[in-house]
Amino acid sequence: MGYQSLKQCVDDLAAAGHLVRIEEEIDAELEAAEIHRRVFQAGGPAIYYPRVRGCKFPMVSNLFGKLDRAEFIFRDALEGVQHLVNLKTDPSEIVKRPFRNLGVLPTAIGMLPKSVRTGPITANKTAIDQLPQQKSWPNDGGAFITLPQVYTEDVERPGLGSSNLGMYRIQLSGGQYQPNREIGLHYQIHRGIGVHQAKTNRTGGPFRVNIFVGGPPAMNLAAVMPLPEGFSELRFAGALNRRRVRMIRRSDGLPICADADFCIVGTVIQNKLLPEGPFGDHLGYYSLEHDFPVLQVEHIYHRDDAIWPFTVVGRPPQEDSVFGQLIHKITGPAIPAVIPGVKAVHAVDASGVHPLLLAVGSERYMSFSETARPAELLTQANAILGQGQLSLAKYLLIANEHDEPQLDIRDVQAFFMHLLRRVDWSRDLHFQTCTTIDTLDYSGSGLNEGSKVVMAAIGPARRELPTEIPGDLKLPAGFSDPRIAFPGALVVRGPTGGEAADLNGRFDADRGPDGIGGFPLVVVVNDSEFAAASLSNFLWVTFTRSNPATDIYGTGSFVQDKHWGCRGSLVIDARTKPHHAPPLVENLEITRRVDRLGAAGGPLYGII
Repeated sequence: MGYQSLKQCVDDLAAAGHLVRIEEEIDAELEAAEIHRRVFQAGGPAIYYPRVRGCKFPMVSNLFGKLDRAEFIFRDALEGVQHLVNLKTDPSEIVKRPFRNLGVLPTAIGMLPKSVRTGPITANKTAIDQLPQQKSWPNDGGAFITLPQVYTEDVERPGLGSSNLGMYRIQLSGGQYQPNREIGLHYQIHRGIGVHQAKTNRTGGPFRVNIFVGGPPAMNLAAVMPLPEGFSELRFAGALNRRRVRMIRRSDGLPICADADFCIVGTVIQNKLLPEGPFGDHLGYYSLEHDFPVLQVEHIYHRDDAIWPFTVVGRPPQEDSVFGQLIHKITGPAIPAVIPGVKAVHAVDASGVHPLLLAVGSERYMSFSETARPAELLTQANAILGQGQLSLAKYLLIANEHDEPQLDIRDVQAFFMHLLRRVDWSRDLHFQTCTTIDTLDYSGSGLNEGSKVVMAAIGPARRELPTEIPGDLKLPAGFSDPRIAFPGALVVRGPTGGEAADLNGRFDADRGPDGIGGFPLVVVVNDSEFAAASLSNFLWVTFTRSNPATDIYGTGSFVQDKHWGCRGSLVIDARTKPHHAPPLVENLEITRRVDRLGAAGGPLYGII
């Protein structure tokens, strides 16, 4: 159904048994986040916190914590939105089948934002320190807004149609910000807001920003959708909510979402940057302090029945994983039309999303020849790495659809085994060095600096994957505890300290003709028992703790015509390095407090 407010959604979830209320007073500092994580991990309901310590506003979280609940929230619009996405990629469809497309008209009408004179959001004003000071992890630099909808406009084409609505991190307190006057904005310059700021800076005018919190849930999903530049997220939100987004026009600034729960109005202070962070982020580590823009707050509005929504990120899976699943459900079928030849793309959530991308492409040049080598797959890989947030990928593994038509791209282990059976490490590795990676990824050489590698495999299987560790396996001095993560992938405990080492030379002396024990992939880690305990552990450790250009080695390695390859096993150094950010660890006292909520008689009994 189309919700007029967040409260209407909360009431609907409660009536349908999708929400639990915690009547005890809950602290927004660490406790609410720990509750959220525990309930999410247990596959539990959305959580409503009516009594927040030291704050008059209630909070809600885990709204999108399960895919079936997210689908319930958008149950009346998903099919129509999927249809619109397909029409966007193939407009001729509406001409070919006009009567079939009549059903999308209500959805299409909802895409038009509506200007209004007033709305519930302007009922009240408040201050920064009166908002819920939600803190997720012990070493976070202060309180953050974790579900913000950051609204900006294009100074060259002002108005709702060319606006940008993005979910960028907002620091409310801590650090060097002036209390009740300044807050921090964390965003990457290539994002929509960065494009708008660059254009405004060239004019010398003020860069205005409005931050909406709450409102119809469609606004949250719209803020994280990978929409084409220039396509307004407000239009998408209206289509998903089956209601036009109502925006209040203002003569002295940007429009305000009439149905939001909160709105922070401000102007970015020119030429002022302050340290933002640390913040426990979606890779499972802290993103550290770095200088980012500062917003001078002018007004904070809220509606009478305002509810503060929040989420928690950390080592995946978390609630943002469900956002990804929902986005894939909506946009996945459109991938072949957007990137010709590419049949499917999967960002692997367990690896932190951006570090590892799997793709299935279509290789037509001699694809069934015994001597076939990737050709079109490389063109398609480059196209993938040129698409929006897909460009943040560090590792892109791409396979040919004709080699195994039944291959399920979301079955990560099966995909790896398919690639490892076919890959030729002497030719199938293609690096991009000294390039950009995710700002939140500290495996590279500096902030937003690192490398990428494409692994492209084609043709019939060239090897059987070992499933047992050979009895005569020899490891160099300092390396121990070999374990199998899955067939073909060996993890080995390496020397502690994490200093870079030439693993080529260390392993070459002990390799056989088929590499190290016949394993095509060897990963050096701090704790091989942990890394091999589950596929999730293996993916998280391997791809969040390695930078391809500096951490990939191999037995029998060589450089020819500036191409690096190896003739034996590929070796990835996924040990923790001195420059890496620290991992996220819960506060034990808070954990024990939440344990009591899950005990018999507690509000979370039977849930966690």
